[in-house]
Amino acid sequence: MWSFRKITSIEEPIFNNTLEKFYKLGIEGLVRENIQNSLDGKLSDSKMPVEVIIKTGVVKDSDIPGIEEVREHIASLKGENAYTIETIDLMKKEMSKHEVPYISFEDCNTKGLVGAEHGENVQKGDTWGVYAYKRGVHFIEEDNETENMRGGSHGVGKIACNAASDIYMMFFANCDETGKQHIGGTIQLIEHTLNDTNYRASGCFTREKDEVYYPYENNFGSIFEKKTRGLKIIIPYLRKQYRGEEKVIRAVCDNFFVAILEKKLVVQINGKYINEESIFNIVNDVTYYPEQNPTEIKQNFTPLYIDSYINNEPFNVEIEDLKRKYNFKMFLQYSENIKKARVAIVRRIGMKIEDKKVKRFVNSPFNAVLIPTNPEEDYFLKSIENESHTNLTCDHIKDPQIQKNAKRFLNNIDKEIGTIFNNILKAENPSDGKIDTSEVIYSTERSFRKDLSKETSTVQLTKGNKAGGKNLVKLKTNSKKNKKNKEEKEKKKKIREIIRRVRKKDGEDTEKERVRYPMHPEDVKRIVLNNRECLLFNFNNITQYKNEKICDISMGVIDGTGKTYETEFDITKNYSEIVDKGNDKKCQVDKNIIKDVSITDGQVNLEMRTTGEFNDSLKFIYYVEV
Repeated sequence: MWSFRKITSIEEPIFNNTLEKFYKLGIEGLVRENIQNSLDGKLSDSKMPVEVIIKTGVVKDSDIPGIEEVREHIASLKGENAYTIETIDLMKKEMSKHEVPYISFEDCNTKGLVGAEHGENVQKGDTWGVYAYKRGVHFIEEDNETENMRGGSHGVGKIACNAASDIYMMFFANCDETGKQHIGGTIQLIEHTLNDTNYRASGCFTREKDEVYYPYENNFGSIFEKKTRGLKIIIPYLRKQYRGEEKVIRAVCDNFFVAILEKKLVVQINGKYINEESIFNIVNDVTYYPEQNPTEIKQNFTPLYIDSYINNEPFNVEIEDLKRKYNFKMFLQYSENIKKARVAIVRRIGMKIEDKKVKRFVNSPFNAVLIPTNPEEDYFLKSIENESHTNLTCDHIKDPQIQKNAKRFLNNIDKEIGTIFNNILKAENPSDGKIDTSEVIYSTERSFRKDLSKETSTVQLTKGNKAGGKNLVKLKTNSKKNKKNKEEKEKKKKIREIIRRVRKKDGEDTEKERVRYPMHPEDVKRIVLNNRECLLFNFNNITQYKNEKICDISMGVIDGTGKTYETEFDITKNYSEIVDKGNDKKCQVDKNIIKDVSITDGQVNLEMRTTGEFNDSLKFIYYVEV
């Protein structure tokens, strides 16, 4: 049932590197690849939206086709480096389980695959043979506009399904236009030896006739059946990191909110529907999107994108490369409540490619959605997106001239959108008119004279009698030595501001020095819910906290002008209880400092119960002492 092609010798006893790339993308990458494939397969003459049914659950290992053959091949694997050995050990461990988790993606109102009966003997128009047996390619539509509109481009996305399985296994069940049902599958191992025969790394769930692969007719029940036209992906041995219904729902909304709002796509997840109406309830639910207040949104911008798309009229934006201009529709929102500016770049199919950070405007009050106007623009975007469809780049382009052209376009995205942002900021914050600067000049002149007098001294020279003396002005200059001394004093002063000496405790020989650093906003996640607040600090990219296991935390309030007030906020009056989630212990507060907070895996995780005095609109700066 499972077939691995024979080879003369083992040359690459390692796993496919692409598996690791897609594994790092997690459930979001898996959802993106499969729904994108379903949208690509939409029936061209249908006005109905594509429907994708996602199910998760548990399946018995005995119900998985050909599992005993797979066990034999996995048992024969031998790794030759630490990573390969670790992966093989995990696979062998998974083989001992009798019930395994799975996820499936079934699409409706789609074409499905064509030409399954031809197997590897691919004929014109066949898609089964390309999908089932070829790697790194995809079927090319004859109609150029249809091909340009496709979400897929690199032909490697199929392996995302294998990457989601602990044993790198996936199945695909197909029902074509005539109602014929077939099933296939792939597994990604390493080149290996079984019963004195060497085999390729990749195996296919297939039957073989005269050394040609043909699919099985689908008589397998349970989760593997597909009785309506379209394609169904089944992934057994689903990795732990991919599990969780909330993650799947969020991934669908994050990547396909435009397709859903434009009624191109409906998704059903374990019976829960995501359509153009229900998506609003989802993005307003803290279960899926904890950051609800626009002022607090720093990580997931989908609620803002949907607001921008629904409540703003689009306008045309022209972006050039070295050869021509491309037209895009922009749905733009300006609000002082928005603290992080992002632009969702979306393909015409309705799939988001990336959350674009516009240079020099990352912390500006904007949110926008950018969509190509025509198929030509969409095709150009497709040519410069990476293989996982997560960002626009020119790194994969080999031709120097084409790469140069793409780089110019990418730079001009920042330039054109930045110009739009800048014009809006000028219009929203105009100058108030002319002011009389005469008093300012006079004050500056007096100040300059005072400063000058401090740096000068009068010396009287006499020759003979006193009456013939002359007054000279001696000006003090900053020599390199004086300048260096001044810099040293300033440096010591700054150090004294962040270092405080702590009294030694009983049993300690010396006093400790506590060093105080302000936390960078990018490393702080803050979620305000009903009667509680969650606070997460990420120290993993901060060298000052390396090897630290405990810290103290204090807070300062920031007003509308950016000024900090370190003593205005009383922690004990605003929080009735502070729990350190790293060790599940209550924190003590002494002199307005949260004491002895644990640093676990480079992170601080606090949950704080708020009192009636707490104002959730306040902005804070956090200081950490170690």
